[in-house]
Amino acid sequence: MPITEFLERNAVLYKDDVSLVEINPEFQEKSRVTWREYSLIEQGANDNGRCEITWEEFDKRANRFANLLLSRGIKKGDRVAILLMNCIEFLPIYFGILKTGALAVPLNYRYTADEIKYCLKLSESDAIIFGPEFVGRIEQISDRIPDVKLRFYLGEDCPTFAESYNKLVTYCTSRNPGIELTDDDDAAVYFSSGTTGFPKAILHAHRALVHSCMVEQNHHSQTKDDVFLCIPPLYHTGAKMHWFGSLITGSKAVLLKGAKPEWIIKAVSDEKCTIVWLLVPWAQDILDAIERGDIDLNKYELSQWRLMHIGAQPVPPSLIKRWLKYFPNHQYDTNYGLSESIGPGCVHLGVENIDKVGAIGKAGFGWETKIVDEKGEIVPRGEVGELAVKGPGVMLCYFNDEKATEDVLRDGWLFTGDMAQEDEDGFIYLVDRKKDVIISGGENIYPVQIEDFLRKHDAIKDVAVIGLPDSRLGEITAAIIEVKEGCKLSEDEVNEFCLDLPRYKRPHKVIFADVPRNPTGKIEKPKLRKIYCGESLVATQVERKIEI
Repeated sequence: MPITEFLERNAVLYKDDVSLVEINPEFQEKSRVTWREYSLIEQGANDNGRCEITWEEFDKRANRFANLLLSRGIKKGDRVAILLMNCIEFLPIYFGILKTGALAVPLNYRYTADEIKYCLKLSESDAIIFGPEFVGRIEQISDRIPDVKLRFYLGEDCPTFAESYNKLVTYCTSRNPGIELTDDDDAAVYFSSGTTGFPKAILHAHRALVHSCMVEQNHHSQTKDDVFLCIPPLYHTGAKMHWFGSLITGSKAVLLKGAKPEWIIKAVSDEKCTIVWLLVPWAQDILDAIERGDIDLNKYELSQWRLMHIGAQPVPPSLIKRWLKYFPNHQYDTNYGLSESIGPGCVHLGVENIDKVGAIGKAGFGWETKIVDEKGEIVPRGEVGELAVKGPGVMLCYFNDEKATEDVLRDGWLFTGDMAQEDEDGFIYLVDRKKDVIISGGENIYPVQIEDFLRKHDAIKDVAVIGLPDSRLGEITAAIIEVKEGCKLSEDEVNEFCLDLPRYKRPHKVIFADVPRNPTGKIEKPKLRKIYCGESLVATQVERKIEI
């Protein structure tokens, strides 16, 4: 079945139940912006910047946009790009595209104008819908994207190079367009994180999206009574696929526009959220705010909150130990995945395996895993190799990039580029990204192991370890350390703390600076290499034939 059938089922079975809530905590702090005023008033937003829609209204909005696209010539197999911040309109627009048989193409809201142009061309997009935050960027490339013939603007004061979505959908029927879809039809194009240059376009079928629904519900046991708090960007597979647990059960989800610790805790309390997916920095910020006294947990209703799970990056065991100190009754899970494997879930820890915190877990529902050497042979248990996964959620291909596809897809297996090892109980631990491994004096050094160790220091908020070029050793390790607010830390103190590490793993250089992360919480190591290494490291890594 295509994934759109879940929405249509919910619109019948749960028509009057709330499907989506949008909360904008800054709403009271700023004057209303014109485009949002139109949307929020129409949706019955209150003075606190909260609006909601039912499952029936969700489906009707999707149908209206689908019928608008069909009336303007969009057909099955075409591609429609989405460039929006998280908002209550995002998911109805996404499903409206799918209902036409076209492919949804969500774009990263951090893309520059040139990156947007690149992705539109690579995905061969026929249309785009964008919000007011992106007017300037779209205007820059408006004359250079002639193949993107349809350009819809979500908001008031529509620019001259686009058409008003708000006005056009008003005249469209909310009846199901009735386009026949199957499991095997193409559904969406997602983009890789772009950590190796311009991003790759990842093609998924409806079958993969449906499988991700089943994976999420199987792993986290969602029921109709659960309420999911969604904070990460919906353009990314992580947020979208975790929300699929709400879709498959017909339960409510809350879209929180912002990640301040107080906002997160208040939203959990006010909306009676039961499941929250956090990125590592957000969990750290919440704990820091509690310990500083900025958040008094006794002032909130949090007893219904049953599950906190984390993904998108390795999770320091020390973080979960801290978390359980304040939230001892929480179930905890971590999820591993890539956009190429339709987001999180191809490996997961499982709430019953809290004693294995630090591992990413075992093969997820419907998935297989193996750890292999450079020849593709399975390595002995305990040795480091590349993690490969296989299952119904593996991408079809990198769109328009046959060579890149052949590099990572072999006999149905997706080679992830992540180095991992398996313990005696079969649990998988991430060691590092293949391209991030530091080779110093012939020794392989895995930065994540050093980062996990350093995060145990009470004064360290965040840390990233990269390799710096060295004429004698090839590379040396450098630790970029972000110190907690109100704390002091010296290089000598860091070096003394690291005496418990093997000598070859100790950082040769300590740099105190902010650690940049992308919207999905991953450390932006290419940015750090550019800042601290320059072109010399690029040349070194090219010689090592490691893609950067």
